[in-house]
Amino acid sequence: MPSSEHTPRGILVTGGAGFIGSHLVRHLLHAQRDVRVVVLDLLTYAGDLSRLDDVRGDARLEIVIGDICDRPAVDALIGRPDIDTVIHLAAESHVDRSVIGPPPFIHTNVVGTLTLLEACRETWLQPDRPRSEVRFHHVSTDEVYGQLGPDDPPFTESTPYTPNSPYSASKAASDHLVRA
Repeated sequence: MPSSEHTPRGILVTGGAGFIGSHLVRHLLHAQRDVRVVVLDLLTYAGDLSRLDDVRGDARLEIVIGDICDRPAVDALIGRPDIDTVIHLAAESHVDRSVIGPPPFIHTNVVGTLTLLEACRETWLQPDRPRSEVRFHHVSTDEVYGQLGPDDPPFTESTPYTPNSPYSASKAASDHLVRA
C-alpha cells in the first residue's frame, strides 16, 4: 500500500493574497524551509499583495497574478515539475454580493475549481508521476451546512449540506466536484 506521507516541494496556493491565504503563505514559508510557494491570485476585492509584504523578498515565493478559470495559465503552473501540491483557497466569498449577483460565484467557485481539478488530473495522472507524490487540498466553508441556532450542536463533516445562498451553494458544488 502506498505511503500517505507527503513532503511538498512546491505548493501552489490559490487566493494567496487573501486574508486567510496570506497567513497560510507566511506560515508555509516560515515552517518549511525547503518548500517553494507559488501564489495564484486575481487580486479582486479580496486580494491584497500588501498582506505579503513581509515575505515578498523571500526567494522561495513567487506571485502570479491570474485567474483560476484561465485553463492555459493554470496548466502552465500545474505542469511545472516543482509544483506537487495545490492548496485551493481562491473563492468569491461574500454572501450578500452572491444574492445580488450569483454568476461570478458560480464562475469562480465552481468553474475555477473544476479548471484546477482538470489541470491536476491531466498532469498528475501521467504514468511518470506517482500519485503518492501529489496532493490537492480544497478549502471550503461552514456555510455549506446552513445556519446554526443558538442551541444547535456544532456542524461536523457528516452534517448534511444545506446551503442558503448562491455563495454557499457554489462552495457546496465545488466540494462535491473535489470529492467526486
